[in-house]
Amino acid sequence: MRFEGTSGYVASDDLKVAVNAAINLERPLLVKGEPGTGKTVLALEIAKALAAPLIEWHVKSTTKALQGLYEYDAVSRLRDSQLGDARVKDIRNYIKRGKLWDGFVSDERPVLLIDEIDKADIEFPNDLLQELDRMEFFVYETGETIKARRRPIVVITSNNEKELPDAFLRRCFFHYIRFPDPETMRAIVEVHFPGIKQRLVAEAMKLFYEIREVPGLKKKPSTSELLDWLKLLLVEDIGPEILRERDPKKLIPPLHGALLKNEQDVHLFERLAFMARREAR
Repeated sequence: MRFEGTSGYVASDDLKVAVNAAINLERPLLVKGEPGTGKTVLALEIAKALAAPLIEWHVKSTTKALQGLYEYDAVSRLRDSQLGDARVKDIRNYIKRGKLWDGFVSDERPVLLIDEIDKADIEFPNDLLQELDRMEFFVYETGETIKARRRPIVVITSNNEKELPDAFLRRCFFHYIRFPDPETMRAIVEVHFPGIKQRLVAEAMKLFYEIREVPGLKKKPSTSELLDWLKLLLVEDIGPEILRERDPKKLIPPLHGALLKNEQDVHLFERLAFMARREAR
């Protein structure tokens, strides 16, 4: 099994090396990077490239590690027993499989995505150490041990909202997805917009990278936001000459709502425009 990227996902050489290293080591691949750099999509593309089933576990602030293994619905069982339901005789009827369980018993070697692990409680990664290491867990209600038929390819993403425990990090192969350089970004744009006019791309990307370099910007626009912006520029038929315009009164780029996602950054550009107008007088 080797990952070489796909037609719909531009993977850098170091990312390919990281994915294949994690597969060969049979270690979870821990992926970090700016929002919008393709961390979550990576698992989908690995599954597509390897023709493997994808199992997705999207972590929330309220998610507990046990939910990835299984959940026992004692309330439903109690209610059914009061109603005389015959299903109560088999406790397995009230055990709901989690995503790890699904991954462990999959007929084919799956790609298991644990998305945004840092959203959960700080103990969440530690609670999964043994299961991810040994690829097995014990179901107390039934007394059975669930072992992985084939070790899943585990991809774990993090946005660095919380520090992950050292014991957890030791068990992972780590990769940081750097923000794409202009050459890589052009390749990404070409994948999403085949045959797009290069003059428009050149002007849009120049403006995009300039915006990312503005001091004091609260949220830098990401790759996905550049793609949204380009789509709108095409729909509205906005040409490169408009983007090239450097009129101080129009410092904020057209359709900026696709790039600037909070009022602080919009106000920052408005102040820059005001200062530019004063200097132009």
